[in-house]
Amino acid sequence: MQTNSNNEIQGVLFDLDGTLADTAPDLVAALNDVLLDNQLPTKPLEQLRFAASHGSLFLVKTAMPHADETLQHTLQQQMLTRYHQINGSHAKLFAGMGELLDSLDAKQIPYGIVTNKHARFTRPLMAALGLTQRCQTIISGDTTKFPKPNCEPMLLAAQQLGIDPEHILYIGDAERDLAAAQNVNMIGGVALWGYLNETDTPDEWPARYRFGSAQDYLALFK
Repeated sequence: MQTNSNNEIQGVLFDLDGTLADTAPDLVAALNDVLLDNQLPTKPLEQLRFAASHGSLFLVKTAMPHADETLQHTLQQQMLTRYHQINGSHAKLFAGMGELLDSLDAKQIPYGIVTNKHARFTRPLMAALGLTQRCQTIISGDTTKFPKPNCEPMLLAAQQLGIDPEHILYIGDAERDLAAAQNVNMIGGVALWGYLNETDTPDEWPARYRFGSAQDYLALFK
């Protein structure tokens, strides 16, 4: 893996769900509560973990693929209500992420979040993780008119960091994350521990780096 020669990387942006934080336990717990309320069978966390990066409706459809669309949308809205109540209860930073953020702080490398999660969920979660004041930018899915992979949230984050996009490393666990980075000429990195499934092809995503752990991130900043 290449190192960060010539201070090429001057700032770091993270996707949230499945990259910086393991939020699947909260999301799946909210869905299972709703399934129980509707007298429907619950689903194990590991069966649904990969779906957590792709939005609430995708999560519902993964759990209830044969339900009609009306029921799926009803369950989605109920799940979001429940998720709002428990958001941050079980979520935690992935292993090594705390050390990585400490290292970035020590090296005075600014960082932040660009997520498609709506602000009403992003902000409480960031507070629960103790990251609100540490991040130089927090861009949610409804901060700009269009979410990732559109350019708008990425460019706004770069503007708030005060760094040109080509000097920002953006790490995510979904193809749209890397497409978003490519669209604004950011340096792409794949979080291979994230919510990938057997049909994903991260080796084909437009990224310079593929990280197996947060320790791989740290190696860039030695």
